Amino acid sequence: MIQLTIDDQPVEVADGTSVLDAARSVDIHIPTLCWHPDQPIKGNCRICLVEADGRLAPACATQVSEGMAVHTTSARSRKTRRNVLELILAHHPLDCLHCFRNGNCELQQVAEDMNFTEEPRYPHRDRGLPVDCSSPSIVRDPDKCIVCGRCEYVCSEVQSVYALSKQGRGFDTVFTTPYDRPMAETVCVNCGQCVQVCPVGALTVHDDTSRVWAKINDPAAFVVAQIAPSSRVTIAEACGEDPGVVGTGRLVTALKRIGFDKVFDTDFTADLTIMEEATELLGRVTGGGTLPMITSCSPGWVKFAETYYPDLLPNLSSCKSPQAMFGALIKTYLADVLHQDPASICSVSIMPCTAKKFEARRPEMSHGNSADIDVVLTVQEVAKMIKQAGLHFADLPDTPFDDPIGLGSGAGQVFAATGGVMEAALRSAYELITGEQLGNLDFTAVRGFDGIKEATVQAGELTVKVAVAHGLGHARQLMDAIRAGTADYHFIEIMACPGGCIGGGGNPIKNWAKMAQRLDAVYTIDKSLPLRKSHENPVVQQLYADFLEAPNSHRAHELLHTHYTDRSTLLGA
Repeated sequence: MIQLTIDDQPVEVADGTSVLDAARSVDIHIPTLCWHPDQPIKGNCRICLVEADGRLAPACATQVSEGMAVHTTSARSRKTRRNVLELILAHHPLDCLHCFRNGNCELQQVAEDMNFTEEPRYPHRDRGLPVDCSSPSIVRDPDKCIVCGRCEYVCSEVQSVYALSKQGRGFDTVFTTPYDRPMAETVCVNCGQCVQVCPVGALTVHDDTSRVWAKINDPAAFVVAQIAPSSRVTIAEACGEDPGVVGTGRLVTALKRIGFDKVFDTDFTADLTIMEEATELLGRVTGGGTLPMITSCSPGWVKFAETYYPDLLPNLSSCKSPQAMFGALIKTYLADVLHQDPASICSVSIMPCTAKKFEARRPEMSHGNSADIDVVLTVQEVAKMIKQAGLHFADLPDTPFDDPIGLGSGAGQVFAATGGVMEAALRSAYELITGEQLGNLDFTAVRGFDGIKEATVQAGELTVKVAVAHGLGHARQLMDAIRAGTADYHFIEIMACPGGCIGGGGNPIKNWAKMAQRLDAVYTIDKSLPLRKSHENPVVQQLYADFLEAPNSHRAHELLHTHYTDRSTLLGA
C-alpha cells in the first residue's frame, strides 16, 4: 500500500494505482476526456493535469508513489487545465443546441464542471471538414473530433475492423477513415462501438426520428413497431433510470401514445429464428452439410464475415435475423391478418443496434420495390422521441403487446445477451433431437462475458460441440481457427458487439459495470416468463400451420432465409 496526500487529504491505495483512481477513491473529481473505464490509458487530452510533487502530470497516466503530494485545485493546475480546454474549444464547433449529444456530451460536462464562463482567449477556427452522412448507421462529424483516440482503440483493438485511424499533425490532427473515404465505402461494419465511446458528437447514431414522425402524422400510413429483446432492457436506462430496469410494458405504452398503430414483440420472431436455425443445424449435422454452422442474427458480424472471410460464408446460417423475419411477415402474413394494404404499412424496428439500419437497406431484405423494414430506430432515438412527446417514462403504465405477434418466449428474450442465441437454440434442438423434456433450461456454460466460451451438449446419441464469441476481435480468432481446420465445433454463435445486443451501439452509452446489470435483467425476464422454449410457442406453431407449412419449407425459405455478398473488395478501398 502507498500513502500519499491529495489536496492535503491523507490517502492510502495499492501500489500501481493511478493518481486519477486514487483521487476518485476519496471522492475528488478530476476532469477527463480521453480516459475511458474499459480502455487502456492513453494520456492524449491532458485535461486531467494535476500538480504531483511540484510538477504537472496527467492524473490518468501517473502512478502514485510513497509520500507523493498531489494538488488538483492549485492555481497552476486549474490554470493549465483551463488552457487545455480553451485549446480544445478553439477548433470545436459551438453548435451544442442542435448536436445529437446535447445534454449527454462529456466536453459539455467538463466545461460545466470547470465553470468555463469567461471569454476564451484563443480565436475560434473550425477545421472546415464536411459531415459524413453516407452510412445509414453512423454520422461522422470530424470537425467535432477532439483526438481522444477512443474510437480508434475500440475499432482496431476490440473489433479488429480498422475503419478509423489518426491523420494529420498539430491543429489538423483528426481521426478519420482511410483516405478520407465516406464511411459507407469503407470496411466499417456499422456496429456503432465507436459511437459508444466517443465523448462528443464526432460519431453519432444516424437519426431517423423525423422519418417516423412524418409517417405517424400521415393519415394514410399504418405504422407498426417491433421491439427487440434488449431494447426493453435498456430503454428505461436511456430515459434516466438505473441500468437493468426493465421497461417492456411502458415502452409499448409510450409508442402507442406517440402514435404507433400496433406494437409487436420481436421475441416472437426470435422464436421463429430458432425454429428455422435449429432445423437447419440438424440438417447439416445429419446430412453432411457445411460445419460449423454460424449464427447470422448480428448484421455487424455478417458484414464483417462478408468483408474479411468471404470464403467462409457457406458456414453462416441462411436464416435472416429476427428483425428481418418480422419485416418479411409484416407485409405478407400480417397484412392479411390486419386487413391492411402492404403499401400502406410503415414497419419500424426498435433496436439496440446501429447495424440493423444497414441490414434494413440490404436489397435482399425487400419484396419488389418495398423494403421489409422501412425505418430502424435505436434505443437512443426512441428515448428522444419519448421526450419530444412530453412523456415521463417512469410514470407510464404497462400495456401488453398486440396480437397476433405479441407472444414471445424466454428463449427469444435471451437473444439480448451474448450466448443467448446458442442457449435458445440448444433448448429446442435438444428436445427436437431426443423427443424428451429438457430438465434444466439454463445452459450456464455459454453465459457470461468471457470472450470465447465453449460447451459440449449430449442430445441422445448426438454430441454437439458449440462455441460462443462476442466482439469481432474474438470472432476473428474463431474464424481463423476454422480456416486453419482446428475448430471442431458443430455450431458457433457470434455477436458483433461486446456483451451481445445489450452492448449494441444504439443503446445508451455504456461501460462494463452497466453491462452486468443489463445482463442480470435479461435472465430475470427469461425466468419470469411462463414460456421458455421457442418450439413450444403456440403462436409460432399456428403460423406454421396457417402460412409457413414447416420449418425450412419452401415457403419459409422464400420469406425467412437469405444469402450473402462477398465484400472483400472493400479491403483495398
